[in-house]
Amino acid sequence: MSKTMNKKKGTALSAVKLWLNEHNIIYAVVFLAIILTFVSRKFLTLDNMMNILRQTSMVAIIAVGAFYTIVGGGIDLSSGAVAGISGIMFAKMVAEWRLSPLVAIVLTMLFGCILGIVNAATAAFGGIPPFIATLGMQIACRGLCFVITNAYPVTGIPDSIDFIGRGYLWVFPIPVLISIVVFLIMSFIANKTRFGRSVYAVGSNEDAAHFSGINTKLVKATTFVIAGLMASVAAIILTSRVESGQPNGGLGWELDAITAAAIGGVSITGGRGNLFGVFLGALFVGMLTNGMTLMNMNSYHQQIVEGIVLVLAIGIDVFRTNRASRV
Repeated sequence: MSKTMNKKKGTALSAVKLWLNEHNIIYAVVFLAIILTFVSRKFLTLDNMMNILRQTSMVAIIAVGAFYTIVGGGIDLSSGAVAGISGIMFAKMVAEWRLSPLVAIVLTMLFGCILGIVNAATAAFGGIPPFIATLGMQIACRGLCFVITNAYPVTGIPDSIDFIGRGYLWVFPIPVLISIVVFLIMSFIANKTRFGRSVYAVGSNEDAAHFSGINTKLVKATTFVIAGLMASVAAIILTSRVESGQPNGGLGWELDAITAAAIGGVSITGGRGNLFGVFLGALFVGMLTNGMTLMNMNSYHQQIVEGIVLVLAIGIDVFRTNRASRV
């Protein structure tokens, strides 16, 4: 009996060690939390923790789209701008066109999907490198944000949608709960469905996936549609939170999302990663930004730090990939 129990304990311990090795980001999150706790007394307060989670929720949702596009062998540089224009459209629907909030939410999500389809048409089916195709979409959408609004926020958002971005369920902010639901659904799709397995296969070896019967172009195209959908969901939360459609809404979110994915263990070359790591990566980015703000660090200096973190994360991924290829 004792031998059986010891064997089970050994197996469980090995499983825990393996899980921790696959999610090294946990150590980074804990280490950063300890450092920031000593740096600022305000960091570990309940209000600040809820503020970090609320701020992180939108980038985390964008990072879900980044996860799918990167794991599928592509990249999406337009997600922040897609969120910006989606937020403006949502604001216009509820403030100027007087549509029902529910109808406006559905139409905004559809709008994000349509922009994702445009990315899919150019990057997956058109043969244009995803970097260039989505960069073009980013520039176009950001320009539309200013053209449509004349560089002024869209105001007059009804109070009925305030709860989406600013409400609470008990002590938990609604945006955090939305992000958790999104992660659970998208994790199930990634891990338990044929499509999810196909995304990993295409990102790992597109030619091999094609010869195994996977419609690689359709799979890649779908990842861009998912990215557009995630951007629109984040945009709805942002618009509700700031009570306006901002021309600069979502600015820089695509880089934060890519950073979160890279830090969370998603291989920039595709085919490897998991959404739990991405969630922790988004939390790491949110904590880092919050900590620098508590230290009154200049916003330009913050950008320098975030750029360094992104390069380090991708550098570590490249090192791991090269080391694994030599084994």
